[in-house]
Amino acid sequence: MDIDAARAKKERLMNLLREMPSLLVAFSGGTDSSFLLAVAYEVLKDRVAAATADSIIFPSRERDEAVEFAGKIGVEHIIFKSNESTLPEFTANGPDRCYFCKKALSVRLRRIAEEKGIKRIAFAANTDDMEDYRPGTKAAEEMGIISPLVKAGLNKEEIRFLSREMGLATWNKPSMACLATRIPYGTHITPEMLKIIEDAEEFLFGMGFRQIRVRHHGAVARIEVDMMGISRFLEGELRRKVVKRFRELGFKHVSLDLEGFVSGSMNRAL
Repeated sequence: MDIDAARAKKERLMNLLREMPSLLVAFSGGTDSSFLLAVAYEVLKDRVAAATADSIIFPSRERDEAVEFAGKIGVEHIIFKSNESTLPEFTANGPDRCYFCKKALSVRLRRIAEEKGIKRIAFAANTDDMEDYRPGTKAAEEMGIISPLVKAGLNKEEIRFLSREMGLATWNKPSMACLATRIPYGTHITPEMLKIIEDAEEFLFGMGFRQIRVRHHGAVARIEVDMMGISRFLEGELRRKVVKRFRELGFKHVSLDLEGFVSGSMNRAL
């Protein structure tokens, strides 16, 4: 990574933000949105606010961490309820699922912005995100929501470096995606399935794993962890605890993906 280039991109980002009269940041609490929010607050102060969805598709831990981060920097933080499970296009879980989810989310964000008199809305996609299948990005763009990190040319590695340089605790936070991404396309999504996935992943977090996904294949749980985590499953006692807990959650079989964690691995079916 070119450190000077990364810093130059941050300056470009700040210049982009300075042009905005006010901004609402779609804030998940992850590395990217935390960086965007922190930089936006540095530039705009009380002319920026954060909005976080309280939803069954996001782990409650993520929401709590978002609240903590926003409180530390002192930015106005709006928590709003979203219920994707009422969208038939979402629960049908087709390849365009994310499009309809992001569209509905964008409508809510626009309503919040209008109520607050905020002129622009941003989400925290970075240039690496543009390399994967992201129908939700199209929906956001159609709704007039901007992606300043992309416009500034920032990728994930640069965002992590700059976040660490700024002293943000989120600089090395594991990547997170909505819980629906753990379910194969075409499998109907239910709130019960999402809760099982959240509980399974929370159990693994509690066992000390960091970068994980529990893919829900009906009766089978397919665990993805980083390469260092794979070797831990050779420990008999840990393996027995995982199998016991996952069976309590309703899985009949528990498998470990030998490839390890791969972001967007479900998109291979497309």
